Amino acid sequence: MSLVIFNTQTKKKEEFRPLNPPKVSMYVCGPTVYDFLHIGNFRGAVFFNLVRNWLEKLGYQVTFVYNYTDVDDKIIDRANREGKKSEDIANQFIEEFKKDFNSLELKPHSHNPRVTEFMGPIVSTIEKLIANKKAYVIDGEVLCSIEDIPRYGKLSGKKIDELVAGIRVEVDKRKKNPFDFSLWKPAKPGEPKWPSPWGDGRPGWHIECTAMSQTLLGETIDIHGGGIDLIFPHHENEIAQSEGASNRPFVTIWMHNEFLNFGDEKMSKSLGNIITGRNFFTTYHPEIFKYMMTSTHYRSKIDFSVNQVSHAVSGLARFYSALALSSEIIESEVKAETLDPEFKKVLESAGQGIEVGLNDDFNTPEVLARIFEVVRAFNQSYTRGQKITEKVKARALAFSAWLRDHGALMALFQKEPKAFLGVLDDMLLKQMSLLRSDIDSLVNLRIEARKNKNFAESDRLRDELSQKGISVHDTPTGTFWEVKK
Repeated sequence: MSLVIFNTQTKKKEEFRPLNPPKVSMYVCGPTVYDFLHIGNFRGAVFFNLVRNWLEKLGYQVTFVYNYTDVDDKIIDRANREGKKSEDIANQFIEEFKKDFNSLELKPHSHNPRVTEFMGPIVSTIEKLIANKKAYVIDGEVLCSIEDIPRYGKLSGKKIDELVAGIRVEVDKRKKNPFDFSLWKPAKPGEPKWPSPWGDGRPGWHIECTAMSQTLLGETIDIHGGGIDLIFPHHENEIAQSEGASNRPFVTIWMHNEFLNFGDEKMSKSLGNIITGRNFFTTYHPEIFKYMMTSTHYRSKIDFSVNQVSHAVSGLARFYSALALSSEIIESEVKAETLDPEFKKVLESAGQGIEVGLNDDFNTPEVLARIFEVVRAFNQSYTRGQKITEKVKARALAFSAWLRDHGALMALFQKEPKAFLGVLDDMLLKQMSLLRSDIDSLVNLRIEARKNKNFAESDRLRDELSQKGISVHDTPTGTFWEVKK
């Protein structure tokens, strides 16, 4: 089965056919660096990492560009409020973003360009638009003329007449069309500025991505991605200026991930309902976030809630518990025989299902379902405390390698399992205001009661632990406990 991707522009799934195979060019809009990013911003970072990983698994050579917008009104406003330079604010939050991005353990991008590094290409692109009569100059400002752009609105489906009819605010009378957008803005006091043929100033938001993508990837690129909120006006205007400058198609396939909602509303700073990535990753764990993002298809909304977090914790615990069990088996001195045909068939069938799922517009819920089938089959083949045979060890080795290999596509299941399960327990204990040392004491008292055949006390302690949310497991090799998940 070939890879098919839903193209936002055509509103249908299309077979992926790169322009210059095996090379693939991919551009995804990165953050505007004026503050810590909220967790909704990181959904795209997690998803498009998977896209790149799967393309590479298929044998493509991907050049992945993910930019920093380090020139913007919000950056300037914050700099003025804090009495700092705009570049200092931008540098500060680029570094903060890198910390959060690195905590997700995603693969580095091929390029992370900054707008301030591309002023030359930005000016050159604007000059092309003026020469092609797609832009005009008024009082040092350069505006893109959308009425001179063929099929303006082809990505979003918006029509110029309807846009104009819907205007409810006073418009700039100098513009040919109220929706003509700025390519170059004249300098204002207290703002960063750069020289240009039209006077000192700075670029508009949309032209930045055109200049960076076309400089690094060429005039036509295979995939352009971003959040669904960028379709209009940002990506629509990117198409207008890119194709207006080059007279060539800008993007083959447009991909957009849906919102992360909080209380039935899009998570955003303007609504004041945000949870920053930094807060989430420290309160919970980056692995939990990645699992949440891949449990839902990228074109479906995710409703963030404590229940969603709990569901992710439960799912991760099941996967990592199986990995922990396989690790115990692998550490035994028993030699492994050749993997038996029955379990080999389980792995191969699930692997084929994962391939079908990812080739069908990156269906990650199907991927996780297939992985869980393998986890269930492995758990059914061995119970902790049983005798470890050569067959069991062969299955443990194959299972561990298989799960880590397929999990790596989503940047999941790469942690040392026992340590990560301990992290989940510590996180939940903290939320329940319980101390690990207190739980250990109760468990040890119960172990002592069992040794003394005081089963009534043993049962009482088990009930007390259960009421605290602790599960106790007695096995032939000893007793261990975990937080209920």
